[in-house]
Formats: sequence, C-alpha cells, structure tokens
Amino acid sequence: MENIKSEEKKDLKLFISKFSEKIIPFTGLIIISLILTIASPYFLTVDNLLAIGVQTTVIALMGIGVTFVIITAGIDLSVGSILGLSGIVATLTMANGLNMYLAILLGLITGLVAGFINGFITAKGKIHAFIATLGMMGIARGISLLLTGGIPVYQLPPEYDFLGAGRLFGIIPVPLVILTVVAVLAHIVLSKTKIGRYTYAIGSNKDATLLSGINVDKYTMIIYSISGLMAGLAGVVQSSRLITGQPTAGTGYEMDAIASAVIGGISLLGGEGSIIGTIIGALIIGVLRNGANLLNISEFVQRIVIGVIIIVAVIYDRKRREKSFSQE
Repeated sequence: MENIKSEEKKDLKLFISKFSEKIIPFTGLIIISLILTIASPYFLTVDNLLAIGVQTTVIALMGIGVTFVIITAGIDLSVGSILGLSGIVATLTMANGLNMYLAILLGLITGLVAGFINGFITAKGKIHAFIATLGMMGIARGISLLLTGGIPVYQLPPEYDFLGAGRLFGIIPVPLVILTVVAVLAHIVLSKTKIGRYTYAIGSNKDATLLSGINVDKYTMIIYSISGLMAGLAGVVQSSRLITGQPTAGTGYEMDAIASAVIGGISLLGGEGSIIGTIIGALIIGVLRNGANLLNISEFVQRIVIGVIIIVAVIYDRKRREKSFSQE
C-alpha cells in the first residue's frame, strides 16, 4: 500500500514538473509583454502586435524546421544561408521571366534539396551535423553571391508581395496565416505521425532506435529535409515582403532560429520539445526586439539580452535533466 502511494506521489511530482516546464516559456512571454505594456503606450496596440507577428514569422518558420532537427539531438547551422539561397533562386528566376508560382516552387525545392544534402551527409557520410551544416552554410551563401554577383535582384512582379506583405480580407497579414497553417501541420506531423515518433525516438536513444529496426538514416534525411524546406519557405516569404532578392538575406538568422527553439523549451540534448514551444520562443525574441526598439534600446544590448536568455535556458535544461535522472 505504501509503495502504491509512493508511486502516486512520484507520478504527481513528474506531472507537475512536466507541466511547469511547458508553462515557463509562456509565462515568460506574458511577463515580458506586461512590462513592455507599462513601459510603452505603443506596445499593446493592434498595429504593433500584428507587426510583431509579421516580423516573427520568418524566424518562427525556420525555428519550426530546426525543432525537428534539435529533437533528434542534431543541429542545423545552415538555415540562414538556405533562406538566402531559396529567396535568390525564386526571385532570380522570376526576374528572368519564369512564371511566379513556378519560381516560388523552385525556391521551396532549393531549400528542400539543401536540407536533404545536409541529412545525407550526416546520415550516410557519418559526419557530425555541426560540420555538415556549417559546410552547407558556406556553400549556400557562396552560391547566392555567385548567382547574383552580390547584387540584389529587382524587377519582380508587383503581385509577388502578397505572400510577405498582403492581407487576407484586408485585415489579417498573410505571413501570419502561412505561419499558423505551417505550425498546425508541423504539430500534427510531430505529435501524430510516424515521422514525429521516430524523431523523438532518435533523439532519446539513437542506438536503441536503430536496434529496434527503424531506418535511422532514412528518417534523419527526412528530418533535415523538413528543416531545409522550412528555411526555403522563410526565404520566399522574406523576399516577397522586401520585393527583392538579397544575396545576404538570412545572415545570422540561424542563431535566432535555434534560440527560438531553445528558449521555447526544446532540449539541445534531444528527445524533448514541441512546435508550440518554438513559436512561443520566437515570439519572446520578437517581443523583446520590438519593445527594445520602442524604448530606443541599442541593438547591441538586444543581442546581449537574447544571448543571456539562451545561456540561462540551456543551464536550466541541463539542471532539470540532472534532477530528473536523480529522481529516477
């Protein structure tokens, strides 16, 4: 009887611990928003909140792809460069007369292929993801600069701005609609499908997953392809918003994408995380930057604050894991 009660208490503590881990990022977002609402009368306005959503979309889309990778205990440093390359391929082909929709499709395929190459090198080449994606970072950026000569791509169809700057029914920003649809689909894939289950399994224990008969290499390539596709979509949305293809677009964005996942509760050690957490993490970054701009705080200070938050989140995750293991 005492053993049963002990197990019940242990289960209750575990439930409370898991619940608190999920609620912490959301609570942080609410607290930051309340502070900024008090500090600036311009923060809590419809126009500003919509602007935060639009500005966050690109990072959040990349973060969704990176979430799959990080849950497998991997990393993708190339998403910023893939974003830039996908945007260049879409805009450059469009500027040269290709049908707009085909050009957009080509941009998405570019991201997908780059992600697949990352996965192939990691899985089949047995190269650590850090090195494989670091190499792709340089390759994708180099191709972007080579294709354009370092010059932005202009002369795009006026209607191309709909994806990045359009409004549905004249009210809802199209980028937010895209992000919402993609986030829901990604959540379903991660929580309800075989790909999602294997993603968590690989991150929790890769060797055990392999021994259970699952083709780890195959799913590793699929997961990195998803990350590349999301970066490609982010590149198309950003180039649409700017109505230009920038060969340097996405520089440094990989850190924001990874930060959104980490701040949202995804463990760098793998096996844990959710799409909702990543979206909240991206919103925290977006709200912090927006609030800092409203309060005329230097961008350099913004970077310091976000860097500190990332370090604190990683330390918290490690301490939490150590505590969880000790309780078991």
